[in-house]
Amino acid sequence: MTKFKTVIIDDEKNCCEVLEWLIQNHCPELHLTAICQSAEEGIAEIKKSAPDIIFLDIEMPKMNGFEMLEALMPIQFDVVFTTAYDSFAVRAFKYAALNYLLKPIDADDLRETVDRLVRKKNVPEKEQMEVLFKHLINSKPTIDRIALSTDDGLIFVHVKDIVYCKADSNYTFVYMEDGRKILVARTLKDIDETLSGKDFFRVHNSYLVNVNRISRFVRGDGGYIVMPDQTEITVSRSKRDEFFQLFAKF
Repeated sequence: MTKFKTVIIDDEKNCCEVLEWLIQNHCPELHLTAICQSAEEGIAEIKKSAPDIIFLDIEMPKMNGFEMLEALMPIQFDVVFTTAYDSFAVRAFKYAALNYLLKPIDADDLRETVDRLVRKKNVPEKEQMEVLFKHLINSKPTIDRIALSTDDGLIFVHVKDIVYCKADSNYTFVYMEDGRKILVARTLKDIDETLSGKDFFRVHNSYLVNVNRISRFVRGDGGYIVMPDQTEITVSRSKRDEFFQLFAKF
């Protein structure tokens, strides 16, 4: 079995110990080479040992996790952010299709994250990091790109070019303006949360649409919308009032 050199960087000793135990007991493909309790120590260790994967806390004294990564650009390793819940930061991770774990870290979440890393170990993170830092640079960012995680790697698209998304079990088909149909390894619920507030509306359990791309609305039993490719999408009864409110100002 291939062993991936792994480093933990977190200023909280207890968090380091918990993650160390989880890795040793649930992730045999990871070889934990060092535990660092500051960003400065982490930079030195990364330059010395060139790890494959780092688990990186965000909030650390003197230099936080983001500042540490900027000092190491371009990134030559995979990063798993570990953080207490912060809706802004988590949404940024989703935009960039980066890996993160919420504290307290759950063994199943860790295992799922490691499986994903092992499958996609050859995907470079440079462009993902660029999307992340762009999202985090201001308190009220204007994001125009999102990373779509597929079985083959990552596809970076402009949010405005997404026409609609269709659920397919634990995957989602993303339909683009240029006619592409991209199968994304994320649930529709996850994509809905990521694009929340970006002119996207969940008209049905199975569909998320870009309201700026709707061609017309046809009244009837609940009604349905017609998209530019002539796809007809039913507006569920439970969503009808909220849907109409979107256009009340026009």
